[in-house]
Amino acid sequence: MESISAKKVSEKQPSRFKRALRRITAGKVVSYIVLSFWALTTIYPFYWVIINSFRYRGQIRRDSFSIPWPGSEYFTLDNYELAFGRFNIPNAYKNSLIISITVTVVVIILAGLFAYGLARYNFKGKKFVHSLVIASMMFPVFCTIIPIYKMEVAWGLASSREAYKSLIATILPQIAGNLSFAIIVLLGFIKSLPVEIEESAYLDGCSVFKIFFRIVMPMARPSFATVAIFSFLWSYNDLFTQSFFLRLPNEKTVTLLLNDINSQAGTNYGLMASAVVLVVIPILIVYILLQKNIIKGMTVGAVKG
Repeated sequence: MESISAKKVSEKQPSRFKRALRRITAGKVVSYIVLSFWALTTIYPFYWVIINSFRYRGQIRRDSFSIPWPGSEYFTLDNYELAFGRFNIPNAYKNSLIISITVTVVVIILAGLFAYGLARYNFKGKKFVHSLVIASMMFPVFCTIIPIYKMEVAWGLASSREAYKSLIATILPQIAGNLSFAIIVLLGFIKSLPVEIEESAYLDGCSVFKIFFRIVMPMARPSFATVAIFSFLWSYNDLFTQSFFLRLPNEKTVTLLLNDINSQAGTNYGLMASAVVLVVIPILIVYILLQKNIIKGMTVGAVKG
């Protein structure tokens, strides 16, 4: 019996292998080649920056492509020691995380409630409000930064020389800049959710906010994860808005600090490379850990919406 079953397994394996070969078409081969080349062109510059961040300053111009292995005469940690010694990097990380996390949380709550209202309630001017949300995405932040700055100066937030007020002054326009995109992404997903579950919860005595936070948000988790990731990354990398409101040294964020290093380091490419690595690695880790949520949230919301 064992020999017969073994023969059957051996007979099935070639057929499966043949079927797998049949699925590999010329178009797929070309697609994989193009995508592999694209991945290499994307990854290699970052790889080049990493290896040169561990190289002595004078060696980068002479040989910037060989790998400085630990223990060799070309390997050094001086660039990172200089970066941490000359610049207050921990404080910059703290400011960036305060701004980005606050923006992300507020955008999720406000955009989620707004999208839930548009998806589930009928009221006069609903189509007009939806059109306004879409139209607001057409105006870049460059068009509104001057009036926003003047308004926040009048409120006593901008140019107050107080760190927490300056951080608030930066957070508010970033929240406004992320809301339209977040509403559009969440609206399509929430519309696809079954209304019957919410109706049964309402009949059981749940309020609107309980239904939203305990039923809608868990069911729409991929879409909320997508909004959270994009809001965090956009806020973290935003140099334009932060350069307007954060002027003092104790208010600097990671992106502003990288800009200062770029202007002060001059030809010290090792220091610049180490600063780029310190800025990019947290974002890279966040994206690698949550990339499945990004893809799933965008595709599911697009298909069901």
